[in-house]
Amino acid sequence: MAVFSVGTRTGVPSQILPAMSLYATAAVSPSILEVGISTTVGTITTVALCRIAAQGTVGAGLTEANLNQMSALPACTAFGAHTAGTPTLTDLGHRWTLGPTAGSGIIWTFAPDELELAPATANGFGVYAPTGTGQALDIYFKWME
Repeated sequence: MAVFSVGTRTGVPSQILPAMSLYATAAVSPSILEVGISTTVGTITTVALCRIAAQGTVGAGLTEANLNQMSALPACTAFGAHTAGTPTLTDLGHRWTLGPTAGSGIIWTFAPDELELAPATANGFGVYAPTGTGQALDIYFKWME
């Protein structure tokens, strides 16, 4: 399987709007290998990984990259901070409190096929602020298709 990544400085997440998301397609699903999150300002905030079952209004499309130049381009699509709507979020139990220093962060790693979506365009992964309004973050996803 090919390995891909995408990252960005995000808008502000909330309890209902993810800071960044990665969606499957009708035929292809991502298997997350790694998620990295760091703070950009000196404010404590809690972040969590979630599964998304309805998109709401996604943010700007991001540019996904194939890490192996010999592989095809990724099929899954990533977006910046969701802006409206009510995406259906399911907390996956991975939470972290980012410290009050810019650059404070976490990297979660997963085995291949440990964290995978069913193929469907409304199925995604996201990072949100489960305890309330968050802050701008640097986030990346690394996955296999």
